[in-house]
Amino acid sequence: MTSILALIILILSVIAHEVAHGYAADSLGDPTARMAGRLTLNPVPHIDLMGSIIIPALLVFSSSPILFGWARPVPYNPYNLRSKRWGETLVAIAGSATNLFLAIIFGLLVRWGAMLGFDATAISLAATISFVNLFLGLFNLIPFPPLDGFTALRSALPWNLSMGLTQFENKIRGAGALSIIIFLLVFSFVFSGPFFGFVLWLFSIITG
Repeated sequence: MTSILALIILILSVIAHEVAHGYAADSLGDPTARMAGRLTLNPVPHIDLMGSIIIPALLVFSSSPILFGWARPVPYNPYNLRSKRWGETLVAIAGSATNLFLAIIFGLLVRWGAMLGFDATAISLAATISFVNLFLGLFNLIPFPPLDGFTALRSALPWNLSMGLTQFENKIRGAGALSIIIFLLVFSFVFSGPFFGFVLWLFSIITG
């Protein structure tokens, strides 16, 4: 039951992450996501079978140290953004910012839930929502394509530097799912321990 709940929270958090990208782009002048009907929390338009169901389920039910998944990317056109210098960076970080905001809100509910009269079940649910969103938000800030951290970094750099990152990103995307699998394997065996510890440390600070 706990694993199923964690899976549902992960899927909904991934969807909130993508919707945030769309709202950020829309607020900056690009209506592409809105016109495509993607500015909704209804899961149906966002579900990606592999990224939203299969991989998250495998990670959750195998007790993996990684909580990762993705929804169908919300479309946007960077050329429509009013801010040509920072627009794409703002759109890129909007997803992680939303996850981190949710992590803080529900983490504070864990901290003060007992004083507010919440029972143990509600506090446990809030803790799961907070942790999943904290992990997801920070994970997506890793500067490796196609994660948002890489897009934000590439977009924020001067043109001559960003072109080198664009070429690297094209090579990674050209490798398709293989690049994601290799990245997840390397992350799992090399970086997951320190990263997980860092997330737990922040989680303990937020929740007290």
